[in-house]
Amino acid sequence: MTDRDDPGVYALPLTLEYGGDERTFTPTAVETARGLVLLDAGPAGAVGQIETHLAGMGFELADIWLVVLTHHDADHAGGLAELLERVDAIVATHRDEAPYVSGEQEPIKGSDGGDRYPPVDIDIELTDGVRLPTLAGPMEVIATPGHAPGHLSLYFPTGNLLVAGDALVADGDEPLAGPKPRFTPDMDRAIESVGALADLEVDHTVCYHGGYVDRGTERIQEIYEQGRE
Repeated sequence: MTDRDDPGVYALPLTLEYGGDERTFTPTAVETARGLVLLDAGPAGAVGQIETHLAGMGFELADIWLVVLTHHDADHAGGLAELLERVDAIVATHRDEAPYVSGEQEPIKGSDGGDRYPPVDIDIELTDGVRLPTLAGPMEVIATPGHAPGHLSLYFPTGNLLVAGDALVADGDEPLAGPKPRFTPDMDRAIESVGALADLEVDHTVCYHGGYVDRGTERIQEIYEQGRE
């Protein structure tokens, strides 16, 4: 999924200081006939590394025409305003996340350093089941609330690929695990969202925290069953 000669979906691991620690985040770029869709903008200061990744694959930052936020947390949306100073892109997220990104409501979990990131207007409010054509086949919006009220994941049925956002993680002892309780206000709902993902045919997964994992439906079903115990 990262071979430039095979158009499709590209994980963009970023290493940045965040919350006093050095952390890695994984936005994802998706090719379409119109240009690139960026899934999550990263925290403040991410745009430089995003630009470097894209250049290494033969793209420019200006190729981004749409940014889809999986949810409003600062490590996903904090760099959006800075990105939009560089590119003329449309911004989309789930309709239940839009008020937090636009500044109508304050982020539920706060922001790095205590100050919220600059608000950004949402151009498109997404709902479950919406599909966008891409060079990797249709990209389907899957509503996966729990970690955030309108958290969404993106599913590519042509390649059985799931971009999970924070609905799943891959940065712990397990190669693929459920959402982190510490950062998930509604764990019961989040586990039900894992159940929805377990109903999909998934062969491989990209997590925002942990990146690409060669695990899919079988492991997601295990996570769901464990979460219900």
